Amino acid sequence: MNNDVILKVANLQTFFNTPQGIVRAVDNVSFEVKRGTVLGVVGESGCGKTVTALSILALIPRTSLEVFTGQIRYRDMNLLELASTEMQKIRGRHIAMIFQDPLSALNPVFTIGEQIAETLRLHLKMKYREAKERSIELLKLVGIPSPEKRYQEYPHQLSGGMRQRVMIAMAISCSPDVILADEPTTALDVTLQAQILDLLHDLREQMGMSMVLISHDLGVIAEMADEVAVMYAGRIVEYASTSKLFTDPLHPYTRGLLNSLPRSVSSEDKAERLMAIPGTVPALHSPPPGCKFHPRCGLAEEICKSEEPTLEEKENQHSVRCWMVEQK
Repeated sequence: MNNDVILKVANLQTFFNTPQGIVRAVDNVSFEVKRGTVLGVVGESGCGKTVTALSILALIPRTSLEVFTGQIRYRDMNLLELASTEMQKIRGRHIAMIFQDPLSALNPVFTIGEQIAETLRLHLKMKYREAKERSIELLKLVGIPSPEKRYQEYPHQLSGGMRQRVMIAMAISCSPDVILADEPTTALDVTLQAQILDLLHDLREQMGMSMVLISHDLGVIAEMADEVAVMYAGRIVEYASTSKLFTDPLHPYTRGLLNSLPRSVSSEDKAERLMAIPGTVPALHSPPPGCKFHPRCGLAEEICKSEEPTLEEKENQHSVRCWMVEQK
């Protein structure tokens, strides 16, 4: 693996066995995360973003999986080949995750201080007093006021923004190489979103961590990411640097997402209706044949309905999964 690449996912498949059939939640997904960079993963709800992150950390019960194959290479290890005890040593210590809903991710019967300190004692073998002191330092680092007092409080006693800061403190506590941030600002108001994003940016700069930032918010991705993978129906449909993706999107789905962004208008201009992508993400237990996006695509032709395109590099380090790239 290239020394600049800290995490490499290759041909990852995560399929669930359900009463409705096999759900291909993550279907042959491949990407790389370079050291000190941010990879943005963007797409509508239900496209496979969160399952991809959970798969990397083996947080999905194997009993619910029909297929779980591919490679997830961290350093010289394929994480899919590790036993659960070995994976526990990776999870939190070398690759950490910030969950979308901190209230459900935090244990309600332990104080936040106990939960951060437990991570330090488990992975760094700190003694109780040392772990407590470090936990208070981390709470201060992520901008929580009166950290000594907050150390003794329970998750329900904190606001949503503070709980998210606690999740960030837990994630960075062992100075991991990679952080998986799953919609870290979704449940917060605009002001708090900006604060959390600034905090993540500053911490990443200070600690030299890499990040996989999962979001449906293209504004967040534009601000934070170096590269972007656009997911649709369990597959990556476009992969490029952030600047290329936003200035020259190649896939109709990516262009639809960008066109749906609200734009500011002057008082002299008449506000235009937002453009919407027709239809919805297909059910992953019975996806359409051919290109998965063709029922919603205005450019679709017969080949799109019968044959699925491969992810091909059309320009320098700009890949797309589409038959109609030249028709944009």
